[in-house]
Amino acid sequence: MNDLTSILFRKVWWQYDVTDTSWFSIVYHWFKIAEGVAWVVFAILVLMRFLQHRKSKLELWYAFTFLLFGITDFREAWQQSSPLIWIKLLILIA
Repeated sequence: MNDLTSILFRKVWWQYDVTDTSWFSIVYHWFKIAEGVAWVVFAILVLMRFLQHRKSKLELWYAFTFLLFGITDFREAWQQSSPLIWIKLLILIA
């Protein structure tokens, strides 16, 4: 049971290491940075749309969740862990 708890809530699955020259680490790291930038851009675009049209305050929530998801991708570029996966799941549900 303790092993399951550790896997579900404390395990670090991957961590970026500058000295690791494997193609996976390099591609995964930079892909997550690019993905984080994309989510931040989506957040900005949704916020701009809201500021221009002000049709739905729900757009503020969308912009906020897009921004949060982008921040988690920036974190994921350095470390993939069980707590981060749970946080990303909660943001997706939101």
